[in-house]
Amino acid sequence: MNICVFLSAADLADRYTRPAREFGELLAKGGHTLVWGGSDVGLMKVVADGAQEAGGRLVGVSVRFLAAKARAGTDEMVVAEDLAERKRLLLEKADAVVIMVGGTGTLDEATEILELKKHGHTDKPVVLLNTAGFYDGLKEQFRRMDDEGFLPRPLTELVFFAEEPVGALAYLEEPLGIR
Repeated sequence: MNICVFLSAADLADRYTRPAREFGELLAKGGHTLVWGGSDVGLMKVVADGAQEAGGRLVGVSVRFLAAKARAGTDEMVVAEDLAERKRLLLEKADAVVIMVGGTGTLDEATEILELKKHGHTDKPVVLLNTAGFYDGLKEQFRRMDDEGFLPRPLTELVFFAEEPVGALAYLEEPLGIR
């Protein structure tokens, strides 16, 4: 499975880097491919290091203005012209999406895939990895949207919330019969 991971390129504390590395390792050990923003900095580097060190395949999609930060030695690297094209290419290459901690770019990517699912333009599974409670507020906001009728589909059909990397991967592998 090609698993797209949306996450920050910032250098962050261990409570965020440990789960990112762990998810990359688990993904690779499960025989899956990491599809990510292609950067060799911050959490993007951490998840790619975890996947590559565990023997995983790396598919990066960078963007022209960040190409200098693109990771060398990937299995595939595409450089998009702009952020919109990057997001489109990441989603095209993915069979599933995991949203890890991040800033406004990650939030933009998360809402894009959820909007596509909401309108039936994709059926790719989406997991929000709520590392260290980072997305507790967003989770509550999504529940309120669901409870008050803002979502035409139940929230549970749009996104799965996982607290740990192993739970995120287990959710994605379950339909494949992998345990």
